Amino acid sequence: MPEIKILIVEDEPLIAEDIAAILEKNGLSLSAIVYNKTDALHELAHNAPHIALLDINLNGGMEGIDIANAINQSHHFPFLFITSYSDKITLELAKHTQPAGYIVKPFNEAGLYSAIEIALYNHAQKTGLQSPELSLQKINKHLPLTISKREFALLQLIYDGHSNKQIAGALCIAANTVKKHIYHAYTKLGASSRGSAIARMRQLVQQ
Repeated sequence: MPEIKILIVEDEPLIAEDIAAILEKNGLSLSAIVYNKTDALHELAHNAPHIALLDINLNGGMEGIDIANAINQSHHFPFLFITSYSDKITLELAKHTQPAGYIVKPFNEAGLYSAIEIALYNHAQKTGLQSPELSLQKINKHLPLTISKREFALLQLIYDGHSNKQIAGALCIAANTVKKHIYHAYTKLGASSRGSAIARMRQLVQQ
């Protein structure tokens, strides 16, 4: 699976940089940061991402809605709105573009990352695309410290989008035990977050 590239369309540079930092921290790649509709449409035509994060109100207008319509008409990848507006008129306009998510500012890292992962997963299911199947043998082939079978079971659940609480229930272990296994597994993968662990596993199984 190719590296996931994300387009940020946001006219406030500080917010755009905050979003970019969250993507990098979670093992996701930036396609570009643009600040207006013209530059966004240029990116769509020449460097199309896998997913876009769109501010709705750009430079005093509803340019985010126009960009969403362009994605739907010609590109067909998922997008999420990140906006300060949650009034009925804005929601109605946004709803008709069928976004993969709607995040109201201020947002937090966990909420943004979760929304992106869910949007990508749902899009993959809808279009028939599949993430590469995990293989303990292939992953361990490239690691100096190998993943145990127990750790691998936990990583598979993370890979499938389960929360720590769900993992604890599925494996019949305590939440603290889940955290301990996650720490050891991430250390062996050289990962610091769910996103970077998933990206690392995808990379290893395809080598």
